[in-house]
Amino acid sequence: MTATRAGDRTGVHGRGRVRVLGRDDVPAAIRVLSERPVENVFVAARIRAAGLDPATLGCQVWGYEREGTLVALCHAGSNLVPVNADEEALQAWTEYAGRQRMCASIIGPSDVAMRFWHLLGERWGSSWSEVRDVRPHQPVMTIAGEPQVAPDPRVRRVTLEHWDAYTDAAVRMYTEEIGVSPVSGSSAGYRFYVRQLITSGRAFGLFDGDRVLFKADLGSVSGTVCQVQGVWLDPDVRGRGMAPAAMAAVVGLARSVVPTVSLYVNDYNRPARATYERVGFTQVGEFATIHY
Repeated sequence: MTATRAGDRTGVHGRGRVRVLGRDDVPAAIRVLSERPVENVFVAARIRAAGLDPATLGCQVWGYEREGTLVALCHAGSNLVPVNADEEALQAWTEYAGRQRMCASIIGPSDVAMRFWHLLGERWGSSWSEVRDVRPHQPVMTIAGEPQVAPDPRVRRVTLEHWDAYTDAAVRMYTEEIGVSPVSGSSAGYRFYVRQLITSGRAFGLFDGDRVLFKADLGSVSGTVCQVQGVWLDPDVRGRGMAPAAMAAVVGLARSVVPTVSLYVNDYNRPARATYERVGFTQVGEFATIHY
């Protein structure tokens, strides 16, 4: 799902201007994204890989400029993700977004994402205000050194030999976490996404034969930071103390790619938070996610 904006491609709001960014804006966008590399790793990874042409990125990125200088941007795809946004930028993007919502979620620093959602709902009504789930407090955690737990040597990079099993585990994880299946209708798109994770060396698993007991992915990699996502332990083996050592192995594998490993987790998921803290992750911020 991608967000497209009908009508003019630019708009003047307050002291600044909103416009859809293009390929010539990549250096300025990277400059903004680099101000908070952990916070912005998802958007930075996408732009570094695909640029800013909507045809190649798969969605628009809205820029907010003051006096001709890009100061903030908003990834406007299936995830609406504000970057470096202040109140003025949020209000400008709210006007620019329009009544028709094309995203499936709003994700970002907690105070920013929550404010953006409220502004959109107040301005445009139920298409933006009515949601399936709101998670206002999701600690952002990082580790930039060796894990404090000995890694489980059985955790390894997944190969295409286990594509089917790993996809099934990923579907179970997503459905458990989000509450809906990622393969309702056709599974081809999600299977291709999982295949890309595997072939790029960003999927990690612990197997018992063909059965996936533990999985985790590097969802985003940019510069010196990566973001771990899709962490899942088979319910049949939970409570046996496997998670810390498995997660420590993921940290070691991830740090062979970049020095800083990040993730964010729901505040109410106390077992996961305890696992990450035991491994050596520390909290550096807080996200919010609004699911439609």
